Amino acid sequence: MKLYAAPLDFRHVAREYDVPTEFAPEVRAEAAQLTDRRADERRDARDIALVTIDPVGSKDLDQAVCIERRGSGYTVYYAIADVAAFVEPGSLVKEESLERGQTIYLPDEPARLHPPELSEGSASLLPDVDRPAALWTFHLDDKGEVADAHVERALVHSVARLDYDRVQEDLDHGRAHPSIALLPEVGRLRQESSLRREAINLRVPSVRVVEDEEGHFELVIEPRHPVMDYNSEISLLTGMVAGQMMVDARTGFLRTLGPAPTGAEAGFVQEIRNLGFDPGEDISAFLATVDTDTPRGMAAMREAQKLLRGSGYVNLDDKEPVVHAGIGGYYSHVTAPLRRLIDRYATEVCLAICAGTDVPEWVRADANRVVKTMGRTSQLANTVDKACLNLTEATVLRPWLGHNFDAAVLQSDEKSDQARIFVVDPPVLAPCLGHPEEGRETTVSLVRADVDNREVAFAWPAD
Repeated sequence: MKLYAAPLDFRHVAREYDVPTEFAPEVRAEAAQLTDRRADERRDARDIALVTIDPVGSKDLDQAVCIERRGSGYTVYYAIADVAAFVEPGSLVKEESLERGQTIYLPDEPARLHPPELSEGSASLLPDVDRPAALWTFHLDDKGEVADAHVERALVHSVARLDYDRVQEDLDHGRAHPSIALLPEVGRLRQESSLRREAINLRVPSVRVVEDEEGHFELVIEPRHPVMDYNSEISLLTGMVAGQMMVDARTGFLRTLGPAPTGAEAGFVQEIRNLGFDPGEDISAFLATVDTDTPRGMAAMREAQKLLRGSGYVNLDDKEPVVHAGIGGYYSHVTAPLRRLIDRYATEVCLAICAGTDVPEWVRADANRVVKTMGRTSQLANTVDKACLNLTEATVLRPWLGHNFDAAVLQSDEKSDQARIFVVDPPVLAPCLGHPEEGRETTVSLVRADVDNREVAFAWPAD
């Protein structure tokens, strides 16, 4: 279905929520002059054939990977942009990042954590240039379990900038880049590793707006390629090792997430059945098999987010360690320092632990502020993301007021005469007036598409 709408503009959402989308000239000027302050401490690792895998067009490249066979096991090299080596304590760039906390992804253009001179330039792991990095080396056994791990400062050289579409196509045709030929093998082993088996793994697909030459818009579910999940396992591996390393050393920063709230699991199972799925007894196993490229699969993953709420950060210098329920163990954010503030600080802790040195004073001095900033901006990012999605749905659906749509009924309440439905095409979760039977596939009418208030609503029975 092609849905006609006016052009979409998300700048006013950024203004409404006070999301800074520009940098002061003096901050950009300083960023352009920043250089590697730790150059003399680096191992020369330019002989490792690292590659990056990111969405098409990305320039803020945080990670580069290379996987080699090691006996019956594997060696995984994972280079992370060494942002801390550029950002000096007391600098304008540092202070700006402490306020912003993280890159907030508006659909038309991101509100960056760092100026592009740094995040898309000197600190980014771009191809065919030498770059400073925090280089993780993991030795895995034949089951994908960690035998040992280490991180150190290194000079690296990415040999290729790859994107998910191209990598998946190459894997499907047996012509994968040699550096990641083992990625599917290792990724699948990591998915079945001792901790990951019991974790709730969300693979929430993105919904994007496609515009044709005539100005017609369509909501489209972006394909969730298997390589995206395999690549995510390398990031998860790094965060899990980092988290355990910090817990053992009793210092650092953990990403935390409590178990599903009381009743949330039962409610989710019922909604999943109403979508036409049989989740069985093992929710984790069910979520691992859902086809997220379908509208119902996408809805299932979006509903599964209810199982993982109450995330936060812990400074281990002040609080006891907390397990991350979505991972199945201790976890720390260390793999995206160009886009997330806390990764810069957590990586510095891991470097100190592995080198047997003290954690730098600037890390400890900023620790509590970093945790507070991450909490505030994570909530902001979720709010902005929801506002942008709601604006998109209202804008795209507005010309179709009064039209009928096929829907599945997720929840229904006769007392309030309200229901929650999933519209199949376009894929939208929305409220509905009326109380059709839960689990029923029915037809509903679009009765509200308020762009100003970013709201849509349907009614049952359809006209």
